[in-house]
Amino acid sequence: MNADVIKGKWKQLNGRIKERWGNLTDDDLDVAEGHSEYLAGKLQERYGWTKEKAQDELRDFSSKL
Repeated sequence: MNADVIKGKWKQLNGRIKERWGNLTDDDLDVAEGHSEYLAGKLQERYGWTKEKAQDELRDFSSKL
């Protein structure tokens, strides 16, 4: 799923995102609004991951949608 589709379906995806990464808050997701760079940064912050790990997680998530 490409970035434009993710942005368009952002509200629908919020539930799935929170299921997968429960440490993200509603505020995190509201600010991210489909911006993968911001979301990757929040994953790094909340889970202590490297940038590469966070980006890999997002790629894996989007490939399963």
